Formats: sequence, structure tokens, C-alpha cells
Amino acid sequence: MKVNTSEFVISAVQPSQYPEDALPEIALAGRSNVGKSSLINKMINRKNLARTSSQPGKTQTLNYYRINQDLYFVDLPGYGYAKVSKTERERWGRFIEQYLAQREELKLVLQLVDLRHPPSKEDQAMFQWLQHFDKPMLVVATKADKIPKSQWQKHAKIVRETLGMTPSQGPLLFSSELGLGKDELWSIIEPFLVKPELEEQLEESVEEPLEGSSEQ
Repeated sequence: MKVNTSEFVISAVQPSQYPEDALPEIALAGRSNVGKSSLINKMINRKNLARTSSQPGKTQTLNYYRINQDLYFVDLPGYGYAKVSKTERERWGRFIEQYLAQREELKLVLQLVDLRHPPSKEDQAMFQWLQHFDKPMLVVATKADKIPKSQWQKHAKIVRETLGMTPSQGPLLFSSELGLGKDELWSIIEPFLVKPELEEQLEESVEEPLEGSSEQ
């Protein structure tokens, strides 16, 4: 996908703040410092539209980035950061769950895990939650450049087995430094980017018989 425009739109914590233009939304979930902002920047060819930080737990809202007037990347608060208070983590959990469970425009969730380490208990809980609610999802294993290429498949197998994934579920290996996985990830995202008006046309064409057709 060729990215011509990209912009930060809004930080939201409740449905009344979500954009109302009905564009498809691709959410990014993962632990703090797993590389969500770096992945967004690499996907849109920008260095710092999505702000990266050395301070884990800094993202405390749903951050919306509009791409080409075609879709939003929605960066969710990172989970699993111990220095964030229990009360704050519970607050994040409520509005994240509300968004993931109820947002009609949400078309795909990218769950990011660090390829270098076995998925954490929080990673496992997020994977199971998405599976339970049958959300379209893709596990993306980031920071592949941090380990030798010869170790990639070994670590990918650990990710699959720890999360309880099937081989067909991935993970997709990604590196913001190398650009590894960028084109493949766009090819996975693009089928979810059906414009709302086209989606309505498709639904109508399914509901209405084709002109000239007749029941036998």
C-alpha cells in the first residue's frame, strides 16, 4: 500500500470521543515497549508521527492515526507495566475492553509480542480474550533484528506454543529497523479496508436477486 498522507487525529478514552467517519480501524495491542509506535511509523514511512518513548506505560489513551483517508491505526495503551498503579491498569482495562468488544469499525487487531522472549501471562490473556470473542487478529512478533536470523523460526515456534496458536495463525515476524514484514503486513491489512459505502453495496447485492435471475 502506498501511503500518501498520515496524521494524528485524537486521543480517546470513551466512545463519545471516537472518530465518526466510519473508516476501518486496525488496533495495535501489546505490552509496553513492544514496539507499537515503531511499527506504525515504519508502516507509514514516518520517523516520529507515533511518538516512541523510553518510558514504558506512557500511552494512556486510544491514539488514532488516520492513513490516506482510508483507515485508522489505533494504538492501545501498553499492558503489563508494573509501575502503573493497579487502579490505573484497571481503568485502562475497562476502556480497552469496551473498545475491543463493541467498536463496530474495528476490523483487525494486531497483537504485538517481542520475538526475543516467550509471551508473558498478559500476552497469553490478551490472545485468549481475542480468541474467545472471535476478533479477527494477527500476532506480530517484533524486534526480529535483535536476534540472529538463524534463531527466528526457533523463537517463532516458542511464541506459537506459548500462546497456543496453530501454525496457520503466524506469527508474522517484523522489524522496524530492517523493514521486515512491512509489505506482508500491508497485504494482510488491505482486504479489511472496505469503504463503508462499498460495504453497504455488497450487502445489498447479496440481499437482492440479480436482474434477470429467476428461481427454478
